[in-house]
Amino acid sequence: MSSANPASSVHAQPTGQRKPLLLTMGDPAGIGPEIVIKAFLERPHLRQDAVVIGDLNALQQALDVCAAASIAGAASLTLSPIQRLAQLGQLPAGHVAVLQACALDGLVPMGQVSAQAGQAAADCIRLAAQTALAGQARAVVTAPIHKEALAAAGIGHPGHTEYLQALAAAHLGVSVDALPVRMMLSAPGLRTVLVSIHVSLRQALDAVTREGVLSTLRILTAHFRLGGWERPRIAVAGLNPHAGEGGLFGREEIDSIAPALEQAAREGMLVSGPHAPDTVFMRARQGEFDVVVAMYHDQGLIPVKLLGLEHGVNTTLGLPFVRTSPDHGTAFGIAGQGVASAASLLAAVDAADGLLQT
Repeated sequence: MSSANPASSVHAQPTGQRKPLLLTMGDPAGIGPEIVIKAFLERPHLRQDAVVIGDLNALQQALDVCAAASIAGAASLTLSPIQRLAQLGQLPAGHVAVLQACALDGLVPMGQVSAQAGQAAADCIRLAAQTALAGQARAVVTAPIHKEALAAAGIGHPGHTEYLQALAAAHLGVSVDALPVRMMLSAPGLRTVLVSIHVSLRQALDAVTREGVLSTLRILTAHFRLGGWERPRIAVAGLNPHAGEGGLFGREEIDSIAPALEQAAREGMLVSGPHAPDTVFMRARQGEFDVVVAMYHDQGLIPVKLLGLEHGVNTTLGLPFVRTSPDHGTAFGIAGQGVASAASLLAAVDAADGLLQT
């Protein structure tokens, strides 16, 4: 399987033309291609405003699935390969622009982990990131990938966040450590930012340090300031039950989290905690806080996903371009059936453009 050459396939937009939104197709064995197609069916204006980074055959298969499922508009939608982003404005109505990022050797089996699908997903991520880093796109919205498939393809990064971080650091000529990023998960009424991301729980506990918590607070504050929000009300969750009960159930709150909060307050942040993690998310949803800092992946994701996957959005903080994604996975169990919902992907599209307008 060969990869497209970004340098030869992507060129600058004409002066004055709005830069396109890029949507990656995700893992072709999952629901990614299907929900990307449905996004264009449900939001026809995206056809003049967005480009799909993917494989034409995999996307055509998804379009055929939608047509077979009698999804409105699928039978009349056309996928059009382009070589340059500037061609987007030249397509007839009803056409969706596809920038080929990979060359799949036939169609991959639906709902199965494979190195071929993982490599295709990685190729899409890479081309989208390189295009955005070159200033040719206004934002990147990524459809779901499968972490086992990435690993099977030999991609040395466990997920989107880490891979995008590495690509951006390489583009900027800095080390990955010099470009710290964080995940922010959002659902109606709740935002949460994670101190650690895709690591084991044991490793996540080791990441609860003064420096790790303080870096997270600085990254999220910088993100909110870019949107014109100077002092969001930040609640920081404790690590241990009842936030440690004064050291009775652990000292991380005393030795690591509280010192980070003290420094953050000195830097002008409106921060409080450490709060009992079993109630802080409820308090945020009731309006007491604007964002919650969670100490590890599941602590922050479980409450967001409980509120509804159909509206959840993942935003990567710290990158030099806007990147969002739906807050769900590849859903192998329903892939290829025409029943997947594009709601979370469209929420991610709205979130990306919302960040650009603030």
